[in-house]
Amino acid sequence: MSLNIVLVEPEIPQNTGNIARTCAATGCKLHLVKPLGFSVEDKYLKRAGLDYWDLVDIKYYDSIEHLLNTYPDSKFFFLSTKGIKKHSEMVFEEGCFLVFGKETAGLPRELIQANIESCLRVPMIEDARSLNLSNSVAIVVYEALRQIGYPNMR
Repeated sequence: MSLNIVLVEPEIPQNTGNIARTCAATGCKLHLVKPLGFSVEDKYLKRAGLDYWDLVDIKYYDSIEHLLNTYPDSKFFFLSTKGIKKHSEMVFEEGCFLVFGKETAGLPRELIQANIESCLRVPMIEDARSLNLSNSVAIVVYEALRQIGYPNMR
């Protein structure tokens, strides 16, 4: 087991496709929390993931609560521009969950407030509002994988 990547209500199929490809290349599991802003049959989603779809383990959930209740003993990290700690200041462990919000609004405020101690951010200049979701996922995934020794990767 490597890492678990969670997308809460993703809206842009190309981002989810890119993230699926990152999951395929790194052995991470992808967890998608509904509602999705696109069909899983979307041509842009399929194109962004290229021919890696058979390498991705994808699970679907009806809500963030459904996901959290499914893995009650797991370690969750919530990524947000409102995070108080930098992603590189956190100690990640194999099997942890990295939770990302939708492109237009991020994670729900209540979720961030309830988990503020495990809420992380990717550093940016002050005038920048946010990074692209798929870029943010890749940045955090590779930091977490570096820390846990790139399991099952060459």
